[in-house]
Amino acid sequence: MSEHEKHPSHFAMFFLMGGVLGALAGIFFAPKSGKRLRADLRSKGSNAVDDTKEMYADVSTKAKDIIEDAEHQAEVLKQEAESYLAEARKKVKALFANGEEK
Repeated sequence: MSEHEKHPSHFAMFFLMGGVLGALAGIFFAPKSGKRLRADLRSKGSNAVDDTKEMYADVSTKAKDIIEDAEHQAEVLKQEAESYLAEARKKVKALFANGEEK
């Protein structure tokens, strides 16, 4: 088995696809009239679109929060690095000043 076939996200994707295909097969082979089948498909399609929009909104909000947190953490790290760099520069200047005096 290759490395990418073992990845958990592949399993989830194939599991989801199998579920969708199974649901479609069940709908199309169910003994319903054409009018009722089309109404069911419209209803289920509308529900799927609504669920997808809601999931997108949730994921979008979470992604924005993660990005904001990462930007904040990057700024904190940048300030810490600048502080350490300024301190190191002072030490180097002091060492050079002591060396020139001797």
